[in-house]
Amino acid sequence: MMPTPETVFLKLGGSLITDKTQRETPRMDVLERLAGEIAGARRRRPEMRLLIGHGSGSFGHFAGKKYHTRDGIIAGQEERSWYGYAQTGAAAARLNRLVIDALLDVGLPAVTIQPSATAQCRDGDLLEMHWLPIRHALDVGLLPVVHGDVAMDTERGCTIISTEEIFAYLAGQIAPDRILLAGTVDGVFTGDPLRDEGVEQISTIRAGEREIWERVLSGSHGVDVTGGMAAKVADMADLVMAYSSLIVQILSGENAGALGQALLDPDANAGTRIVH
Repeated sequence: MMPTPETVFLKLGGSLITDKTQRETPRMDVLERLAGEIAGARRRRPEMRLLIGHGSGSFGHFAGKKYHTRDGIIAGQEERSWYGYAQTGAAAARLNRLVIDALLDVGLPAVTIQPSATAQCRDGDLLEMHWLPIRHALDVGLLPVVHGDVAMDTERGCTIISTEEIFAYLAGQIAPDRILLAGTVDGVFTGDPLRDEGVEQISTIRAGEREIWERVLSGSHGVDVTGGMAAKVADMADLVMAYSSLIVQILSGENAGALGQALLDPDANAGTRIVH
């Protein structure tokens, strides 16, 4: 019997592929290098089923913050709020086009699966989205690409869903073996390594020891309306608790070759692992 192909969810962080301090500023050199690393890993492991997601970075986050889109429709400002919903979604889509083009340019069959087309939330929680096209795309060897996006919400009117929240939902339908979150720093630290000296890397986080790791996590560097590093770790820890065989790795995409190696080798020594 042939072994079941490995299924990997990979997120390219918004802080990695954009300058989050400058409105709608992509880091094209980084994005193109990462696309090349993904293509290299794909050539060496063509059987790997790979779902790619990316954050909105300085595209969707700036618009989302301006219009408070994650919080929903503001009473008395309905027209402005819905305009902000449209603007935030359009900004996220502009970055997605750049990501798709970079992947296509290196020969990868990348296709956008737009979350806002089918996502339904309730008070900020993602309840459902149409996932069968994603599974079918994986089955035929395509690289489906999702991204942080706006979504309709039965309580708030609208909201924003992060890539991690989308991954968490899809994990219940598609069952990944690994989730890789590539950002600007090499894992999780006791403070913000972009601002504070003397912080230490946390090599392993045990999902069940929530009180311990919540005390030491800091927010991410730059504008982030989805909650920063603490929210990312919490989402992934909940997922690992639900699916004990799942491996989550948070690593840096700034180090040339690190992402490609992590895709190829589940035991690659990079960043922080979240385990059961």
